[in-house]
Amino acid sequence: MKHGKKNTRRYIVAASVGALLSAGVATGAYAGTTGESSAPASAPASAPAYQPEMLKALATTLGVSEKAAAERLDREADQRDRFAELRKDRVETLGAFFAQDGSLVVNAADAEAAEDVRAAGLRARVPERGEGELDRIKAQLDAKALKSAPAGVSAWSVDLASDTVTVEVNGASDAATRSFLTTARSNGDAVRVVKGQEKLETQAVVPPGSRMTFNGYLCSVGYGAKDRNGKQVLVTAGHCIEDLPALAYNGTRFAKGTHTRFALGTRSVDMGIASVDAGNSIGLDITTYGKAGTVPVKGSKRAPSGAALCKSGQTTGWTCGKVGSYNVSVTYTDQNGGPDTVVTGLASSSVCTQGGDSGGAYVSGDQAQGMTSGGPTNQRCSGQVNSPGSSYFQPLDDALAYYGLTLNTK
Repeated sequence: MKHGKKNTRRYIVAASVGALLSAGVATGAYAGTTGESSAPASAPASAPAYQPEMLKALATTLGVSEKAAAERLDREADQRDRFAELRKDRVETLGAFFAQDGSLVVNAADAEAAEDVRAAGLRARVPERGEGELDRIKAQLDAKALKSAPAGVSAWSVDLASDTVTVEVNGASDAATRSFLTTARSNGDAVRVVKGQEKLETQAVVPPGSRMTFNGYLCSVGYGAKDRNGKQVLVTAGHCIEDLPALAYNGTRFAKGTHTRFALGTRSVDMGIASVDAGNSIGLDITTYGKAGTVPVKGSKRAPSGAALCKSGQTTGWTCGKVGSYNVSVTYTDQNGGPDTVVTGLASSSVCTQGGDSGGAYVSGDQAQGMTSGGPTNQRCSGQVNSPGSSYFQPLDDALAYYGLTLNTK
């Protein structure tokens, strides 16, 4: 099955059903992980020089037309090429930066090098310090911070435009901060201390139902919880983290798989957990992909069969239906030729899913219900909230109980 330019690793269900599902044969597939296609996409006949969204964003930032923004990018590229040629010709330079007007300013080591820079059509200056000296000071501060993190320092960086190492402070005054600033100020006017932002933290608050990537595959985010030691974890479909991979959101790692009860070819339960990296968190509001605002997570009381049920997943977005049965077992068949896998302990529903929805959040009212496991092979959802279809999900309360977790709620 294809999803966009992706190939979906899916498993056909040749069903073995549990006590609450009438006997019979169901065919289906994981709403599973999605991998990159090995076939290259055909290039358009006339591809634009720059990505349109990037041009639009630059034009808005600069307050100019998209045509003017493209011309600026052209000029910047030309200047970078000239600078590269200077370095190739061994002209001694100490770094370069773009000024606000879009011109490249090159730090020259001396007056002779500055003449060579100007001859290349670029702006030149001879700084007091330059990149190498500033890098040395920055490395000194890095080493200082490794011994004890300065809570009162938000950031420090080499600023070629001001020819200083700029240290941003946030007002805190712990011992490590005071020691760090003493070291910084020992470098005289080579270090500039400025009032910066508040304390910084990584900001990957990952909404349930959103896309997560791992090893070239896609799944969807389930729910956040904490273990008996207070450690934050992501509760997800076991087959999404079968190999215990690092997980990414918007290209940045936010968690690492730690436990799964799924293994291809053996009797399995489709639940697993990932340890959430420090500074990151799983959100308490489920994304509905613009269909219904966001839905708060307020508990995990199991909804009875027939109850209204919706799911959030990266492929089909927000789709709804009803709870079917609990204690369902299915046989998933690997479309890549791998062995069949019997998965027990699932619930069925009339919610439509497709490949890549796996792990995504099911909710009834404000009560979290579970994570997408699979659905019929070759199922295509209509794009509507009430798309006709069916799917299986791993009940969340079973996963919480098995791993000894407490669900994060609002």
